[in-house]
Amino acid sequence: MMMEDFDKPVWQMTKGELLELFGVIPTKTIDNTPKEKRLMYGISGIAQLFNCSMTTANRIKKSGKIDKAISQCGRMITIDADLALELIKSK
Repeated sequence: MMMEDFDKPVWQMTKGELLELFGVIPTKTIDNTPKEKRLMYGISGIAQLFNCSMTTANRIKKSGKIDKAISQCGRMITIDADLALELIKSK
């Protein structure tokens, strides 16, 4: 703080000046915990995710727009819900 700052009223101080006055050093907290994936299963999962009919869910899957979010092994379909929503928004 500079000398002329001592004559400044408290209500005119910035947040940084006020924290400096109290001797508090702000630190940023970084959340490094991995975000848990929200998974949906099957065509019914796609229909539930996009709030549409099973027929429309089939069309969405076959369109290829959410292929990066779909993992299929045999008849088992697993959808990463957050990624699927992001892919639909971007296209």
